[in-house]
Order: sequence, then structure tokens, then C-alpha cells
Amino acid sequence: MELQHIELSNLKISPLNVRKHGSKSGEDLIPSIKASGLIQPLLVRPNCEGFEIIAGQRRFNALQEIAKESAVDSVPCVVMEKGDDAAAIEASLAENLARLPMDVLDQFDAFHALSKQGQSAAEIALHFGVTEKLVHQRLAIAGLYEPIKNAFRNEEFRADTLQILTMATTRQQKEWYKLFKSEDGYAPQGHRLKSWLFGGEEIPVSNALFDLESYKGSIVSDLFGEEQYFADPKAFWERQSVAIAEMMEEYREEGWSEVILLDVGERFQSWDFANTPKEEGGKVYISVSPYGEVTAYERQLSRSELKKREKAEGGEEKPERPELTKSMQNYLALHRHAALRVELLKHQGIALRLCIAQIIASSPTWDVRADRQKANTEAIATSIADSSDQAAFKAQQKRIMALLDIGEDIEEPLVDHRPYYGRSLNLPDIFTKLIDMSDSEVFEVLTFVVAETLESGSAMVETLGAMLNVDMADHWNREDGTFLDLLRDKEAINAMLAEIGGKAVADGNVTGTAKAQKQIIGDFITGNGREKNAHWQPRYMKFPMESYTERGATRAA
Repeated sequence: MELQHIELSNLKISPLNVRKHGSKSGEDLIPSIKASGLIQPLLVRPNCEGFEIIAGQRRFNALQEIAKESAVDSVPCVVMEKGDDAAAIEASLAENLARLPMDVLDQFDAFHALSKQGQSAAEIALHFGVTEKLVHQRLAIAGLYEPIKNAFRNEEFRADTLQILTMATTRQQKEWYKLFKSEDGYAPQGHRLKSWLFGGEEIPVSNALFDLESYKGSIVSDLFGEEQYFADPKAFWERQSVAIAEMMEEYREEGWSEVILLDVGERFQSWDFANTPKEEGGKVYISVSPYGEVTAYERQLSRSELKKREKAEGGEEKPERPELTKSMQNYLALHRHAALRVELLKHQGIALRLCIAQIIASSPTWDVRADRQKANTEAIATSIADSSDQAAFKAQQKRIMALLDIGEDIEEPLVDHRPYYGRSLNLPDIFTKLIDMSDSEVFEVLTFVVAETLESGSAMVETLGAMLNVDMADHWNREDGTFLDLLRDKEAINAMLAEIGGKAVADGNVTGTAKAQKQIIGDFITGNGREKNAHWQPRYMKFPMESYTERGATRAA
């Protein structure tokens, strides 16, 4: 006879092996086979369609039930040769199996004794008529901390806990045993023990997209299952993130309109999407499970986007969502506006021409009144109030009010005549004072008035900023935490991280949360644990404004 491992699909029940009495289903064998594998091989012989089972019908039926839930490896079988006496072989197997102690540690002692005599796992398996996998499982117990084995012999915990402990390091075994014997401590057992060993992240090696040679940590094998695990989740995620970034780049090079990476653990809601060819705008969505498994969903377009497309075809097109929220647009508009006003103070001739243009063409602020610099949130209001540009402009306001003799301590805008501010400016009086001023003083007042009435967030701010070559690096406080708080678009945040910290840093954190990536950007700005980038400013601060995605920073009017 010969021991072979045969695929389940190549086996069938022989007509000669039909039980006349008792249960044929084998349901009672399922738990033990799931826990320890198939201990006694099937007795088979070749036929024209594969192999027929002479002995082992119940074991075969149990394996078929298990295969409905999970993959079943090839089945250990004793293959009869021509002339084999089936009864003699079955009796021999039964005798060998009867000599195999059923206690896990007793089996280990028996296998270990033969191993020390120089027998291989294959020889030991054949000696007892069991699988090599079972032999390896039992021999793995050799590395266990001796007090743990003794506690198991005393039936202080179950076999599944003993099996999982074979994956633990010596230090982890001793730490676990200390908790186990402690009156106050809690020693996890069963499936909770596996989470405890791997720090809550049981990441199978099969989920890795990268070459395992690039992983510097250790790998732990589960001899009682079919999987190996990464012992260092952090090292895994660093390599996996780079591999995901490379995957996304490959999709972009293939011409996909958009490649979208979902947050780790975020489920791809397939029912909200429809298969759409790449040529018709289909996108790629990449989901990453908490256990590192990566799944790419190609040719996907959300049903909401399809509805927008239908409306667009009917003349009801809506603009695509911009990458900046309204609050962030407000924040940027006010800071850029503040910087531009200060710069405009240095260019009286341009201010005069702008004044004339506004008289001719009008503008939203040419009533005449000052821009109110309305902030959407208290944080934005505090940020602009604390800026150096705002302080510089307020200082000039005091000077102008002193020139006009209308009070230096007034906090309200100069160009605002509403009565509830408690002051009334008489036009002839102001005119008389301006007549008494030198040309340079009049231009100074005019320039201030033009700057104060310039509309924040307007196209005119963009035009003047480009014309005057305003460099926001000279104005904006890059350590202003409100800016990072208002960032929301994850694709833009990752692109911003690549800009300030380099592509390797961005790729290595592509699966990280937006919050984590913003923290790294902040660290590069302040030099907190990272090389300080003292000259960086986001593209949103440039004149003209630039974006990080093809969607654009703001929504077109």
C-alpha cells in the first residue's frame, strides 16, 4: 500500500463500502476533524474516474460538509495496490491508530520520542497512519514553556488555547502564564488569545501585496490552520501602503479617470454603484480591510453620478464637488485678501486706477462700504484677527483716521456710514480736510479706502495678487493650526504631504487617516520630529491659486 494525498473531488464512495447499519453522515466527526485534521486516512483503490473509497465513508461525508464552508486540502489516503487485502490493511491501520495516545501531550511525547531517534515527520506519520500535518502540530508543542504544558496536563485550559500558544514567543508565553496564574490578571484564551498575541491585528501573510523579502519583521506560522501572520503590523502597513500607492499609480497610467482609495475598514457599498466601462468614465475603488486585504473594484460609477450624468444630458448639469470646503475657501479668501490689501498700500497708482474702474464698472462693494471680512466660524475669525497682516492694516487705519481727525480709537471700518456705529461723517468736512492735505497724504487715504473696500474672495484679488507678485510666504503664518483643521479632502491631503515631505512619506501613509496625515504635515511645518520645511506654503496660497486634484480647489461660479 502507498500513502497519497488526493483531492476531494477525485474521491467517491465504493459500492462495496455501504453501511448496512448505523449513521453514515459522519456529522459527529466534523468537530474533531476541524480541530485536529483527519487523523486516520481513507482506504481507497484506483478506478477509471479517480479513486473509490473502500473504508472511510463517514470520514469522507464529514469532509464534504466541511468543504461547503471552507477549502479542504488534499485528503490523506492509503491506496491499495492490486492484490491488496482490504481487510488486512484496515485491521493494520486500526491497530496502529489504537497504539496512538489520544491526549494531545501524550501524542506529542510519542512523536517526540521517535523524532529524537531520528525519524522524520513523514516516517512518524506512516508509523501511526496519520497525516504529516498532525505530526508537525504535535511537535510544535516542544517549544512551549514547560509550566504551560503542565497546566494543560492538569486540564486547566482547553486544547485550542494550547494550539494558539505554539505561535507565541517565549517571552509572550511567560507573560501569558504569569497572567494565567495571577489572581488579579486576565489571561486571554481561545480566539481572544490570538488577538492578544498580535496586538489586535491578525494580518495574514497572504494579504501582502509586496515581496516578503522586503519585510524586515518576523512571520509566525499557525500550524493548526493554513495561514502565517505578520508579527510586526507597523512594518507590514508601511510596506503595504507603498504597494497600494504603486497599484494606484499603475491604474492611473492605464487611463482610468479616477482611482479612489477608501479608508481602512471602510466597506465598498457595491449596491450603490453600476458597472461602467473605463471609456465611459468608470472608476477604480480600492478597499483595504483592517487585516490588510486589498480589493480593487474596477469599472465602477456611483448611481448618484449616473443620475447627474442623466440630468446633464437633459440640460440640468451640476458642478462637480470642489476639493475645498466652504469654510476652507473662506479661510483662504480672508488670508489672501488681508495680504493683498497690505501689498496694495505700496502701489498708489494702481489703487487710483482701481478706484476709477470701480466707479465706472461698479462692484459689490462700491456703495461705498468696507468689506466686512465675515468669518464662517469662530476659529477662522480668531485666525484672521491674530494675523500680522490684520494688525498692519489696523495700524494704517489709525493713521488715516488721525489724518482725517475722526478718532484713532474707532474699531469699525473707515468706509462705513451706518448710523448705529455712533458716528456721522460730514462730506464737506472730510472734503475740506482732504483739500488741506498734500498729494501724498491724499493718495495714502485713497489707497487705504480702495484696499478696505476690496471684496474678499473675488476675482479681483486673484488678478491683483498675480500682478503684484504677492508671495504669501511673507504673510501667512504656516503654523496656524486652523488651516490643517479645515482640510477635508483626503486625496488633496496626501498630495500635500508628498509636496512637503516627499513621495516616499506620502506613499507610506496613503492608507492612514486624514487626521494622521495632517499631523505629519504639521510636524514638517513645525519641525516636530521631522525636518522642518520653513519655506513651504500650500498651493492654495499661490497667486493665482492652484489645486491638488483635477476637481479643482473651488466650485466654479
